Amino acid sequence: MISAAVTRSVEGPPSIEELELAPPRADEVIVRLEASGICHTDLFAPRICPLPAVFGHEGAGIVERVGARVGKVKPGDRVLMTFGSCGHCRHCEGGASAYCEHGHHLQFGGTRDDGSTTLSHAGEAIHGSFFQQSSFATRALATERNVVLLPDDLPFDLAAPLGCGVQTGAGTVLRSLKAPAGSSIAVFGAGTVGLSAIMAARHARLGPIVAIDIDPARLELARELGATHALDAREGDVAARIRAIARGGVMYSLETSAALPALNDAIACLARRGECALLTVPALGEPVPFSLLPLLSGGRRLIAVLEGDSEPDVFIPQLAAMHRAGQLPLERLVHEYAFADIGRALADAAAGRAVKPLLRF
Repeated sequence: MISAAVTRSVEGPPSIEELELAPPRADEVIVRLEASGICHTDLFAPRICPLPAVFGHEGAGIVERVGARVGKVKPGDRVLMTFGSCGHCRHCEGGASAYCEHGHHLQFGGTRDDGSTTLSHAGEAIHGSFFQQSSFATRALATERNVVLLPDDLPFDLAAPLGCGVQTGAGTVLRSLKAPAGSSIAVFGAGTVGLSAIMAARHARLGPIVAIDIDPARLELARELGATHALDAREGDVAARIRAIARGGVMYSLETSAALPALNDAIACLARRGECALLTVPALGEPVPFSLLPLLSGGRRLIAVLEGDSEPDVFIPQLAAMHRAGQLPLERLVHEYAFADIGRALADAAAGRAVKPLLRF
């Protein structure tokens, strides 16, 4: 039996319940959770995923059991859990597992790849396998593909956010855009993803680095983490102000806020042949007013990025090394909560009172 935070309705907070967890199959791993980050994907998941369900997709802990064919990890190993991927589609085989052809189901379907559920309560099937982990629980069932070995010197509470938010923001700068040193960049949204992008931009010696948000405290934190300029989006024409900082516009922009005005500004602030990375969408992907003219008028490009184009077994150790070198101060983002306080942690995430809420088990 495990304790898990079960979401049974779109509106209500999850309740801690005792559930049965399926034993691991040949390629699966059971992890005893030590910490789990809360990401904004966890907040909107009840609106798009089958219920009842257990969410959470930034889990870190200790391997307890492994399936017969698992060779990457063994019981006792410290691991991080990240997004799921099949391992056999053309994208996985081509080193782009973030774009796995089965990825949408593996992250949001609530089941294993074959449609089977991994959690139950008194005979009732509970949807688990969220990002192939469902880490809002004392134990999680993952696959060998989506666990990553952790170095001994990286605490669980700092490792957990690497599983999604941090690798998405940092990876977009370092892997998706491959922005060269000296390039100008604007980051819209100073949450975990945006701040991770800013830290990566400083690491890559980009500049100017412009942070845009509506929260003064977040903007101040962005400055402390590497932004050379911080703009309150409520104070005038954002794109014009960015063009005044970077003459002609920035070469790169990231949109992490899911606000339509920010998306338009992230494109409008680009220099000719500049590139905007879209990391989220307004209104959960509903149609929005949008003009292609700013793109076509200057050869600007708009790209969509998943998980920062990360190959976790390669990129997570690189992020851990950046933290070790003082270039990725993850402790500045984290606010810890006891697992029993998950309702408050989710509420604080939704209200923006915590940059990266983290559950401790």
